[in-house]
Amino acid sequence: MKKFIVSMLAASFIFASAAPGTYASEVTLDSVVNQVVGTPYLYGGTTTSGFDCSGFILYVLKKFNVDDLPRTSQSQAKAGTPVAKDDLREGDLVFFNTVGSGVSHAGIYVGDNKFAHSSSSKGVRISSLSESYYKDRYVTARRVVNDNSYSDMVSR
Repeated sequence: MKKFIVSMLAASFIFASAAPGTYASEVTLDSVVNQVVGTPYLYGGTTTSGFDCSGFILYVLKKFNVDDLPRTSQSQAKAGTPVAKDDLREGDLVFFNTVGSGVSHAGIYVGDNKFAHSSSSKGVRISSLSESYYKDRYVTARRVVNDNSYSDMVSR
């Protein structure tokens, strides 16, 4: 019995020691976004208690060591480098004019013509760039993620 207990303790120690590396590689853009889908909208929000659109972007990209972005969607739309809509890749930021006067909404491109964002009416969700509402209001996209962070986001 004593040998069994010692073996079990040794096995649990080895498992506990190996676990962090295993889980670290499983943090992808999809997993981070999926963990917060459904989080309510909160003006000025930057935490899982509630997000506004730019706060959501800051929260997600910080998971991939992108922590030098400005706070507002208008300022974020000037960060990084411009990207053509046809050249979007996961992690690129997409911007919209939803109130008639410049950039007023933003999200993160997640692939397959979809983007994740914090909608003022529905909270964090995934929408299609092809939806008429967003298609008609699309302004620009920016690449703010370097190649290393991009690799981390999409590694599977």
